Amino acid sequence: MSLSFGIAAICAGLVFVLWYPGPYRQLSGGRELFFLVITVDVILGPLLTFAIFNPAKGWPVLRLDLTAIAMLQLAALGYGLATVYQARPAALVFEKDRFRVISAADVYEPELGKGRAEYYRLPLTGPWTLGTRPPKEGNERFDAILLGLNGYDVAQRPIFWQPYDDSKADVLRVAKPVSVLIEHNTGDRALLEGMLAELGLNPATTSFLPLMARVNAVVLLNGRGDIAGIAPVDGFF
Repeated sequence: MSLSFGIAAICAGLVFVLWYPGPYRQLSGGRELFFLVITVDVILGPLLTFAIFNPAKGWPVLRLDLTAIAMLQLAALGYGLATVYQARPAALVFEKDRFRVISAADVYEPELGKGRAEYYRLPLTGPWTLGTRPPKEGNERFDAILLGLNGYDVAQRPIFWQPYDDSKADVLRVAKPVSVLIEHNTGDRALLEGMLAELGLNPATTSFLPLMARVNAVVLLNGRGDIAGIAPVDGFF
């Protein structure tokens, strides 16, 4: 049992420190995925051991049984961690009039290595913050429409990724005043006003954009278009 908890602690470090830092535990479902994996790891091994353990079998037979359980437990853990790794957030991307959390599994892999050199390999220590450029007229725009119909939007395609600073002007152009957000989410007024105060944001110069993620959320922006925080309220209205 102590070994299982030790493995669980190592996995927690991988998931919560490296792959799903900060708010991405909720935005990308990292917490739920982690507990699912750990439930299998912590419960499967001890329960199976309890079910088959019988001193009357003799040590040679018990050793084989315990080895089989350990291998089954490691295989289940490895599969679970691989799933969590593929679902990890790779980028927080501004796209047209919203932000999106893009997981590693969401990325259009054939274009990895074809965009900017700094985006050839997906990050292992938390998501990038990126902007996107619009498709060029002609074949690129037509190709974007076709791939979009197949489930790959601009935010998921590395050839369109660019540094977030290059998109700030577009972000500020489409962002809405935070007062609009507060008026629409009257039940969360205290939460939003508390976050603004905690983040040191002036409501008069703060804006927001909706965020597409596993939960309802918005990105809070300061007057320069910098991302100041993420609030757990609905921004699509």
